[in-house]
Amino acid sequence: MHDDLVQKIKRDPNYHQLVKSRSRFGWALTALMMLVYYGYILLIAFDKEFLAKKTGDGVMTWGMPIGLFVIVFTVLITGVYVRRANSRYDELTQAIHEKVQA
Repeated sequence: MHDDLVQKIKRDPNYHQLVKSRSRFGWALTALMMLVYYGYILLIAFDKEFLAKKTGDGVMTWGMPIGLFVIVFTVLITGVYVRRANSRYDELTQAIHEKVQA
């Protein structure tokens, strides 16, 4: 019975669309995150002078807001993924579930 259910799911075109869409979007967000994170790490490694420059008359340097941007960017792309998962991916999952139950 379990193998039959798995085969029904695997034959469903909505399942293939879900897997393809989720994988493509996940890899795109992963590439963006890696670009931002490793860009920051490379900036630390090769241009410490820029990060140590003060942004104004105070004590804050460029490293602080750029580091904060990396953290905020991580939270934002997580939110983007969750929003898409709760709308498009849940709809496809529900369609698959309904078709398999029939």
